[in-house]
Amino acid sequence: MAEPGSPWGRGGRRERAPADGPRRPAAKRPQPVDDASQAPGAQRELRLYGLNAVRAMFARRPDALRKLYLAESRIPDLQPLLKWCAAHRIGYRVVAEDDLRRLAASSHHEGVVADVLRTPALALSDWLASLDAGPQLAIWLDGVGNPHNYGAILRSAAHFGASAILLPRHSTLALSGAAARVAEGGAEAVPEVRMGRPEDGLAPLRGAGFQLAGTVVAGGRSVFDAALPERLVLVLGAEGEGMDRDFARTCELELSIPGTGAVESLNVAAASAVLMAAWRMRH
Repeated sequence: MAEPGSPWGRGGRRERAPADGPRRPAAKRPQPVDDASQAPGAQRELRLYGLNAVRAMFARRPDALRKLYLAESRIPDLQPLLKWCAAHRIGYRVVAEDDLRRLAASSHHEGVVADVLRTPALALSDWLASLDAGPQLAIWLDGVGNPHNYGAILRSAAHFGASAILLPRHSTLALSGAAARVAEGGAEAVPEVRMGRPEDGLAPLRGAGFQLAGTVVAGGRSVFDAALPERLVLVLGAEGEGMDRDFARTCELELSIPGTGAVESLNVAAASAVLMAAWRMRH
């Protein structure tokens, strides 16, 4: 079994431990990176896993790649990436299933794990300055913390053409390997914007023509009937308690998603997809 901690293959060589005979002492194995628990900016690197997440990173920013681990069965699927690694002297290893599971800290690695540089978050002013004229949609996450929900929101945001995920300064949410895998490449398509205090972000957003829509379980306008502005920030609240009610009252709109009443509400990831689809249908 190939040891992830053994010397890296360079220039296309795939080094493997001998099948028989004594082995030299194993080098220290790379450890899973629990980046979801770190404050934003605390870690420069991110451990990605999942085929589409790794492919999307390679398609958009190959220079971010630092190390690659893969199952032998993934060699045909990742030929362009492996050739790039060989040409640019990026180390890669063919490793066993147990090693991939350990490296990803997940059984959902899909046969590939990569250590990559994080994409730096944008400042609100820089993001606003970069926007084209016309319709724009952004998603403001007010207390969302579950990485799988975050990944699903990123996937929907990429699908429906959202321009950014807005995160206030106090948010501990950061892209993790789990979120990136669930996003299926969406994390590479939708930038993260870090704001200061929430109240400080309102004036610049409104100055750029955005209106804010707070999302509430009940009591808001039906998203299916409401007139949605072409520049809109959808504010989505934490799983369970929803968004802050005082904050909701500062928004130009309050939106709800009507249903049968058989369940209280949709979870934040499902709700975000419905809301984004409703905006996309109009613009």
